[in-house]
Amino acid sequence: MEQSDQSTRLWGGRFSAGPSPEMVALSLSVHFDWRLAKYDLQGSRAHARVLKAAGLLDDVELDRMLTALDDLEKDVASGSFVGTEADEDVHTALERGLIERLGALGGKLRAGRSRNDQVATDLRLYLRDNVRSIVRELITLQQALLAKAEEYRDVVAPGMTHLQHAQPILFAHQLLAHVHAFARDVDRLRDWDRRAAVSPLGAGALAGSSLALDPVAVAAELGFDRPADNSIDAVSDRDYVAEFLFTAALIGVHLSRIGEEVVLWNTTEFGWVSLHDSWATGSSIMPQKKNPDIGELARGKSGRFVGNLMSLLTTLKALPLAYDRDLQEDKECTFDSVEQLLMLLPAVSGMIATMTVNTDAVSRGAGAGHALATDVAEWLVRQGIPFRDAHEISGAAVAACDERGCELYDLSAADLAAIDSRLTSDVLSVLTVDGALAARSTHGGTAPSSVLAQIDGIKASIAAQRAFIDPA
Repeated sequence: MEQSDQSTRLWGGRFSAGPSPEMVALSLSVHFDWRLAKYDLQGSRAHARVLKAAGLLDDVELDRMLTALDDLEKDVASGSFVGTEADEDVHTALERGLIERLGALGGKLRAGRSRNDQVATDLRLYLRDNVRSIVRELITLQQALLAKAEEYRDVVAPGMTHLQHAQPILFAHQLLAHVHAFARDVDRLRDWDRRAAVSPLGAGALAGSSLALDPVAVAAELGFDRPADNSIDAVSDRDYVAEFLFTAALIGVHLSRIGEEVVLWNTTEFGWVSLHDSWATGSSIMPQKKNPDIGELARGKSGRFVGNLMSLLTTLKALPLAYDRDLQEDKECTFDSVEQLLMLLPAVSGMIATMTVNTDAVSRGAGAGHALATDVAEWLVRQGIPFRDAHEISGAAVAACDERGCELYDLSAADLAAIDSRLTSDVLSVLTVDGALAARSTHGGTAPSSVLAQIDGIKASIAAQRAFIDPA
């Protein structure tokens, strides 16, 4: 790698020699922090106006500088201006581009700010922007699940714990359970944004500036709620990055869970769903294969999101105040989590939106595996029998079914009475899947009436989420 050119560096006055090639290679970040270019230019425009208000630029200089920054942004967007290895980082590259357009005037923009407060500002702007894109994709995924739940609203299914048949549920109820998890992810991101809406610009290297700058005005122009109250904290704080990476990791875990379920449902053994050809892959050797790769990749990438969180937390551990070069390591893990989520979420949404539910296969086992045993026990409780005893009686009925190789609903009134005299013929009224579903009509239950109410609540929740990304 070539040695960095002195004219492009933002430092060097007290150095008699340039950095070694090894130092340059270790310091280089422009190949990944170029993602921050448009945000750095956004901050530069705000900073230029503050310099003008402080009397450090006149009207003509400000106009020339803003025009040059706009032209530079167009060139960055088109790819005609890019950072180079000689630039070291995005901030150096963009100052070079500004000086190429303005000469000495371009150097005035550096007054009153440091790469320390620049990068902290850029990363907040980048994350706040991209979090809204992530929320938009999470809403799309929730809508896909909601639409599928409404389409198959009356389909019964075996609800499972420990992947064993537990109690009958509506299949829609299980799909909607995933919606609630993703809705909480959106809530976390909205709450995160409140804490991330703090502008570090004006903190300088760590102590603020002796120039008559206006951090409040800068914060307002950049869409922040307020400026940072402590300049040391402003340049060293990466809590907002760690919080984002935690939420990204949890989104990854939620995507992994639904990915695992689709993988299971798509097996020959389950046969619950069929994936659209556009959202599955084949085998290079086995012509019959149709693989649920999106579900598998959702599982796999969860480890990547968790790893990015662990990487940052390990970097932050025991860092002394204020800024330390270790913080260069905050960006690649952040960029990766953002970009992976924005790639993965649309794929999972598409897989869900286009899959077909094989209703007969789903419903076939709804009452199997003695899934009505709890209903028997609760019927006994309504007869005044303590649940401890009711549990034992119902368990005895299950044991009798195991001996006979049948299900609870196959037992006759005489069979039930032979097991325990308290199992009168009236118990037959709860030994149906439809009866078991209808009985669970409390808030949040799986009864058709409760699921309808749940659907209405989810629609209201999604409307509120939309207000975050599309404010009136």
